[in-house]
Amino acid sequence: MKGADTLICSDLNFNNEEPIYIQIENNIKEMIEKGRITSESKLPSSRELGKLLGVSRNSVISAYENLEANGYIYTLKGKGTFVAKRKSVSNRGFNVDWNSKRNNYGKTLEELDIIKTELVWKKGMISFKSIAPDETLFDTEEVKKGFLNRMSIEGNKLLNYGYAQGYKPLIELLLKYMKEKGAKIDNKDILITNGFTEGLDIVLATYTKPGDTIICENPTHNTAIKIMKSYGLKVIGVKMNSNGIDLEDLDLKLKENKVKMGYLIPSYHNPTGIVMDVEKRYKVYDIFKKYNVPIIEDGFNEELLYSSSHVLPLVALEGDGNSIIYIGSFSKILFPGIRLGFILGDKSLISTLESVKRGRTIHCSFLDQAIFYEYLNSGVFSKYIKKARKHYKEKYEFTLAKVKEYIPYEEVFGEGGLHLFIKLKDINARKVLDKSYEKGVVFTPGDIFYLDGSGRNTFRIGFSRLSDEEITEGIKLIGQSIEEVMEKESLD
Repeated sequence: MKGADTLICSDLNFNNEEPIYIQIENNIKEMIEKGRITSESKLPSSRELGKLLGVSRNSVISAYENLEANGYIYTLKGKGTFVAKRKSVSNRGFNVDWNSKRNNYGKTLEELDIIKTELVWKKGMISFKSIAPDETLFDTEEVKKGFLNRMSIEGNKLLNYGYAQGYKPLIELLLKYMKEKGAKIDNKDILITNGFTEGLDIVLATYTKPGDTIICENPTHNTAIKIMKSYGLKVIGVKMNSNGIDLEDLDLKLKENKVKMGYLIPSYHNPTGIVMDVEKRYKVYDIFKKYNVPIIEDGFNEELLYSSSHVLPLVALEGDGNSIIYIGSFSKILFPGIRLGFILGDKSLISTLESVKRGRTIHCSFLDQAIFYEYLNSGVFSKYIKKARKHYKEKYEFTLAKVKEYIPYEEVFGEGGLHLFIKLKDINARKVLDKSYEKGVVFTPGDIFYLDGSGRNTFRIGFSRLSDEEITEGIKLIGQSIEEVMEKESLD
């Protein structure tokens, strides 16, 4: 058998991507694991191997130190470096059927995981699935400044443990922000969360139990459906019309059912994009008040209201009341990768949720919160919002025009935001999706947003991250797919 030095040198071709010592370490490790260098074999000294490989001795020393730390080699003073005896573990393991051990929570979330169950984007495809913001609009230089400013002021503190409720300057800023939206904050407080998703999850985990009833619009946010069902809740959908939730159906279903909470998206409703007008918001609030049912308000995309003047959130309508839990997030307009959201609610409610948050994840990243605070507080955010509104308004109008030009729809919903919701006339949108997918286009089928199995003739298209050329080509291909489905069904 060849000596260890010959084997190490013969198989090692350095690349420019990894540090030299890592490449030496991985090469020796692989040879030991494959048995090409056997136990108790003596390795060349760091000086000898450095010369043989034509690299710095320090690189070899670093590689040897890592190998020794991980039990691959050992050193005897005055004698050299040797390959350690490694116990075989190949026959010592046992297998577990993890699928059989899943609880209903895990099963439900996996079954409703649309990333796993729906058609996926492939390289080169035009995807209308995303309703994330366009990252080319992000002020990355301002984020860098925010990071440097906060680190220079309180860097050591930000890298240590923080507080479960959140970063105090950010909480105070968000309370002021919600006050400007019309909310009365005297009896309210805020909890910082990892985006909207954790906000809804933590509220439902704390204030509902399996079998409780939640009422919401039908259709509604798919992620919300998933979370509610994962907790074993009964979810009742209220039908919608062109200006939002149907008031008569809402009143009837609240009357006929013992409802624990309501979940509503009054602004840029997901998936329809409908913005409920102020008059209707008062009526909706009064109906929930009539039956003493609290409301979880999803403040989805409120900042992107560019087709009309500011509309008061529901939480602003309750005055001194405490019946609304407002969950806010900037994820759809600003840095979703940071995953920051917040819950505004009654002080006693926030106090309880703070304890739950502490028991689950301790707190959200204080560094992220501090950077986010610096960005919001610097005045840059208001400039960004103006730029984003203009950009997305133009994108919305362009997309709407192309839909009207190429798609034979029955109705188109959406007053702005980052998406449109399209209703076809007696055509299964999933058949259209299959045809479109073959042409290199993918979108979100509408039935995933419905609670009663309906919506099969609807689909959502997100336009925020696509170029005008991609939007035109993609919608044109969807239109062709619809025509093909219609033609085939007429022949059948």
